[in-house]
Amino acid sequence: MATRGIPQLRKLRIRYCEVGGSSATVRNYLRDSPHLLQFATDHPHVDIVVKPRNGHHPYIQGEYITGQSKQICVKNTTERRIVEVLDVLRNTSGRKIQRLGGLAVRGDCASVQGVWTPMLNLGEAKFDVEVVEES
Repeated sequence: MATRGIPQLRKLRIRYCEVGGSSATVRNYLRDSPHLLQFATDHPHVDIVVKPRNGHHPYIQGEYITGQSKQICVKNTTERRIVEVLDVLRNTSGRKIQRLGGLAVRGDCASVQGVWTPMLNLGEAKFDVEVVEES
């Protein structure tokens, strides 16, 4: 994702185990898939670091120009999910999620009109209207 034309993702770290079963898909992806090379050529501003980390589950970590980082675990997953994780990390800004606007609007009393439901169909209904004059 680019903010004001500046891509936010600076570095991708792919960590995996050389012998662990949970890293089998990551090892196959790194060895056989042309997607990582295509990703690197499409996004030359992103440094890609691939390091083994034996005895631990695999993860992909994105570091952003804001100094923030985001880490997503990819243990026992598919190659399609790895591609999705790379796209998610590329398309996020790295900023922490902030709540906007404060609390939701709440009233102190129930609505005079009642609760609306989609089953309420008053388009063809006939109502009797009586005018009462006060004296």
